[in-house]
Amino acid sequence: MKKMLALALSFAMALSMVACGGQDSSSAATSSDTTGSSSAAEPSSSEATGTTDWSTSERINEIKEAGKLVLGTSADYPPFEFHTEIDGVDTITGFDVMLAQKIADSLGVELEVIDMSFDNLLMSLDRGDFDMVMAALAPTEERAKAVDFSDSYFHGSQVIVVRAEDADKYTTKESLAGCAVAAQKGAIQVPLANEVAGEANVVQLVKVGDMITELKSGKVEAVFLDSVIAGGYEAVHDDLVVADIGLEFESEGNCVACKKGDSDLVAYINEVLASMSEDEINDVLKEAQALAGITEE
Repeated sequence: MKKMLALALSFAMALSMVACGGQDSSSAATSSDTTGSSSAAEPSSSEATGTTDWSTSERINEIKEAGKLVLGTSADYPPFEFHTEIDGVDTITGFDVMLAQKIADSLGVELEVIDMSFDNLLMSLDRGDFDMVMAALAPTEERAKAVDFSDSYFHGSQVIVVRAEDADKYTTKESLAGCAVAAQKGAIQVPLANEVAGEANVVQLVKVGDMITELKSGKVEAVFLDSVIAGGYEAVHDDLVVADIGLEFESEGNCVACKKGDSDLVAYINEVLASMSEDEINDVLKEAQALAGITEE
């Protein structure tokens, strides 16, 4: 899988369509140390990205003066964002959160993470509840009407998860026609599932874990997921396998979402992401996968 940098409906509907992962909790968690290391001493903005002198940016100075960068996410999508215990403390971490920590560190501020139901993330961003959203978020046309996106920082692909006993049964899109399947509410997988199985047969749930439960209990025949997420569930469930049935979805990859018009923050984020090599991005993903129990450290 290639990780890379570079990475109608009404306005209200666009706001409600959020990440490829999420959960139905609306609790908030504050984390100034999401990966086990404290924030660095505050650098100058030009030092943070090595390109632009941000000292005159009102928006960047506002964040620095507040002393925190607020991230909205839905921590039910390992390895991108999830809860785990670090040093005896329940902590929200993951690939997206670790990258957000690097952005916060470059600003010399703490990272605060707010965890909520994924289908409310963009509406909350528009209200100003946080500075940015990272939640395995693909920049669809509808979402772009409501928010501004950074460059992409990761590219995945779309697959299904099926019961291991059905690995030879569901190998093509046609084999799932008319079958009960599951996709995450508001996610990019919903239209894919509708096309393959028929809209009437698609069960939309908020939590990925609930979809997996429905699959294991035989209530649905397949779960539509991003390949990285799907691989994680395959790694920890011997009775599940990932199947590539040729799903096609054109996407620029995963991006950071900021409030519409928040151009300085988007540009700053782009510089931080661009300052990381592909190997550095891959190392962050590997660390997140290990913390999620998908791979060994």
